[in-house]
Amino acid sequence: MASKQQTESLMAQCKLFGKKDLPIKYTSLFINNEFVPSIEGNKFPTFCPATGEKICDVEEGRKADVQKAVLAAKQAFEFNSVWRRTDASQRGRLIQKLARLVERDSEYLSQLETLDNGKPLAESLNDISDTIKCFEYYAGWSDKIEGKTIPVDGDYFAYTHYEPIGIVGQIIPWNFPLLMAAWKLAPALTTGNVVILKLAEQTPLTGLYLASLIKEAGFPPGVVNVIPGYGPTAGAAISEHMEIDKVAFTGSTEVGHLIMQAAGRTNLKNVTLEMGGKSPNIILKDADIDSAVETSQATVFYNQGEICSSGSRTYVQEEIYEEFVRKSVELAMKVKTGDPFHPDTTMGAQVSEEQLMKILEHIESGKKEGAKLECGGSRHGDKGYFLQPTIFSNVQDDMKIAREEIFGPVQSIFKFKTMDEAIERANDTKYGLGGGVFTRDIENAMYVSSRLKTGTVWINCFDVTLANTPFGGYKMSGTGREMGEEGLRQYSEVKTTIMKIAKKIS
Repeated sequence: MASKQQTESLMAQCKLFGKKDLPIKYTSLFINNEFVPSIEGNKFPTFCPATGEKICDVEEGRKADVQKAVLAAKQAFEFNSVWRRTDASQRGRLIQKLARLVERDSEYLSQLETLDNGKPLAESLNDISDTIKCFEYYAGWSDKIEGKTIPVDGDYFAYTHYEPIGIVGQIIPWNFPLLMAAWKLAPALTTGNVVILKLAEQTPLTGLYLASLIKEAGFPPGVVNVIPGYGPTAGAAISEHMEIDKVAFTGSTEVGHLIMQAAGRTNLKNVTLEMGGKSPNIILKDADIDSAVETSQATVFYNQGEICSSGSRTYVQEEIYEEFVRKSVELAMKVKTGDPFHPDTTMGAQVSEEQLMKILEHIESGKKEGAKLECGGSRHGDKGYFLQPTIFSNVQDDMKIAREEIFGPVQSIFKFKTMDEAIERANDTKYGLGGGVFTRDIENAMYVSSRLKTGTVWINCFDVTLANTPFGGYKMSGTGREMGEEGLRQYSEVKTTIMKIAKKIS
C-alpha cells in the first residue's frame, strides 16, 4: 500500500488525469509468443467499473486452449531448448529488460488498469511502480541461486543445487492485476520455469498488454503463455492438468480449496496458495492516535478495500476507543469517492456489480446484528459500482462482518480491555494472513508480534509489502510464501547429489 507521501507525489507528477479513451491493443490469447483466437471462438466482455459500460470483448480461453498452451510450454522446457540453455545471467537480463519496457509504457498501463479495475489513477501508478521493482528484484537473483556442500560421514561428497520445477500454472486475481502477475512471473522466470498465466475475467487487459512486452523483451516462444478466462473452465483446466507441475494461486479461500483438491486427484502437483484474510489491527492506548487512525483507515479504504491483507478488524483499547471512532469518522467524511481519473479522487469503484452487491449484503448484516453504522453504508452515485466509505463501531466478534472477508471499504472497530485479550480475539479466526499493532512501547510491540498467528505483522504501519520480504499466510490464508528469497524456493526443486570418493590404488 502506498504511503500518503508516495500517493501525493505520484499525483503531483501525473499528467494523465481525465484520459479515458484508450486504444485497446490486445484482446486475444497469448500462446507461443503469438496472439491467437480461442479454439472454440468464445469471447467475454470486460467492463469499466466507474461507468458500468463495456470496454471490449476478450477471447475466452478454455480447456482446449490450456492444452495448446501446455504443449507450447512443454516444448519450451525441453532439455535442449533455447530456454533451458539460456544462462542464468541472461534470464536476469531478460527480466530486467521487461522491467524497463513496463517503465516505458507505465502511463498507458496505469490508465488501462484504472479503466479496467476502477481504482484511482494514482493507485494504479503506484502498482506499476511496484511491478517494476518486483521484476528488478528478481532479475538480480537469477545468477545468485546457490546450493550447498554438505559434510557427510564416509567417503562421500554431497551437494545440493536448485532446478526449475517445470510447467507452472499461475492464476491471478482482479484486485491488483498487473502487480500480481509480476509477483507470479518474476520468481518463476528467474528460476527457469515456463508459465501459463490465467488472467481474471474481470480485469484481463493489462495482463494481455504485458504479454506483448514479454515478447518484445525477447523471451523465447512458449516460455510465457497468457490465457484470459473463467475459473471453472480455464482455471480448472490448469489445476487438473497432468502435465502442469505447479499451480500458484491468489484469490479466495473457497477456490483455493478446489485447486488443492484438484492437485490431490491428479498428479499431486506443487501448490502455492495466497488466499483470504480477516487481518486484525490492534491499537494500544499509548499509540500515536492520529497516525493509527489514518493508517488503520487507509488499509481498509485503499484499493476500495479490495485487499486480502486489509486490516478490516480494528481492535482499539477502551481508554481511547471513543476518540478513535470519532476521528475515524471525521477522516472518512473527507474521502473523495468518484471518477478514478479525477486528481481529487481517493477511492474509486468496486470491480463489478456482483462485488458491490456482496459488500452491501455484509453491511446489511452488520446493521441487523446490532453493530452501529457510524457513516456510509450505501451505494455512491447512480452510475458505476461506487460505495460510500463505511465504518461500524461496537462490533462483536460473533457478527458476520467480524468473521467473513468483506473485500470492500468497510471498517469494523472493536473495543478491548487488555493486550492479552486483544491477542486472543485477534487469533480467533480461520485466517492468518496479516496483523498489526500500534504502540510506542517496543516491548509490547514485540510481545504482540510474537503471539499473532499471521504470516506478516506490521508495527506502527500496515500493508507494507516489499519485493524482498516474504508474504503469505497461516491457516486458511494459504500455503507457501511469495516474494523475497522464499518466493524463489516455491519455484525450485532441490536436487541432492552424492558421489563416492574412490580410493586411488597406488
